[in-house]
Amino acid sequence: MCHLERSSLSTMACIMKLYIALKGSAIRHQVLLAMTFIQFGFAGMTLISKAALNDGMNPLVFNAYRQVIATFVLALLVLLMERKKSGSLPFSLFCKIFVAALLGPTLSLDLYYVALHLTSATFAAAILNSIPVVTFVLAIIMGLETVGWRSFYGGLKILGIVVTVGGSMLLSFYRRPSTGQPHSPSPGSSEGTFFVNKLEGRTRSILGPVLMLLSAICWSTWLVVQSKLLELYPARLRLSALQCLISSVQSTIIAVALEREPNSWKIRWDIKLASLAYCGVFVTGAAYGLQIWCIEKKGPFYVSMFSPLALVLTAIFSAIFWAERLNWQSILGGILIVGGLYGVLWGRNKAEKQEIHNSESQTEQSPDIEKK
Repeated sequence: MCHLERSSLSTMACIMKLYIALKGSAIRHQVLLAMTFIQFGFAGMTLISKAALNDGMNPLVFNAYRQVIATFVLALLVLLMERKKSGSLPFSLFCKIFVAALLGPTLSLDLYYVALHLTSATFAAAILNSIPVVTFVLAIIMGLETVGWRSFYGGLKILGIVVTVGGSMLLSFYRRPSTGQPHSPSPGSSEGTFFVNKLEGRTRSILGPVLMLLSAICWSTWLVVQSKLLELYPARLRLSALQCLISSVQSTIIAVALEREPNSWKIRWDIKLASLAYCGVFVTGAAYGLQIWCIEKKGPFYVSMFSPLALVLTAIFSAIFWAERLNWQSILGGILIVGGLYGVLWGRNKAEKQEIHNSESQTEQSPDIEKK
């Protein structure tokens, strides 16, 4: 009888271990697919946003409209999916969310669009490839990520980061310009009173990269902060909607303060409206909530490592839609990005399994120690 009970218990334990393993594998694949989908959205955002800016759209006004649209989209998703969820929002937590919104959707995107307005998309993309490195350093400082210098898998993570960033730089600096004509502003568009339009020469060339680097730092900080916020406020969609709501107010105040020309706020049925709809609904509205879910499951560093993938997709889309030719350096850069990304993800996955195995071994040894 005892033998049968032990056999049944061991069988149940094996089934539970198999279930946990399969569940963990399913979550890993879901997060992988979700992050790949998000990078497709970000690649489209880069292309269509640049077209809107080339058409005379003010960068700060663009972000303000984008956040307002995203707020309505996320509010609708909250009503549909998280209506029954309840969570307290003390003033201290609201202040933290306010600062997070200021760092991410507001300052990071404002700086990004202004920098994109001042510098080339190629140079901007090269600087944004610092996001995985900055996020990795911040995650280590906040205790969300471990290096594991002495282990093989830890070294593989570091090597993967270096290869990914190197491939991103190679792809960025060797992308050839489009064979088509640059897009000219549509009739009736206005440059407004935005001070950036008055900058010339060396000032523009210096300010653009500096603002893009600051944007990358703000975005990396926002990614890391999300992990801490989710511990305090686990309702993911509500957290995303609240940040977008706060950001829409912040972005509007900044845009109104720096752009007083009424014509700059007029939206017509053109590329500007299409870009706002795409960025507001699909990128900020849908992708942000999905990205926060990925951060909750795998951490900010895992999410940041997919950023260079958007550069590969942007290069492919540019070749298809804008007749931009791909040379061998661009192709090699894309291969390095994918290879480095795979190395980081594989090394991280193996390191997690090794940690689980070590913890299980310690748990199995502890009863034997107590008996002795």
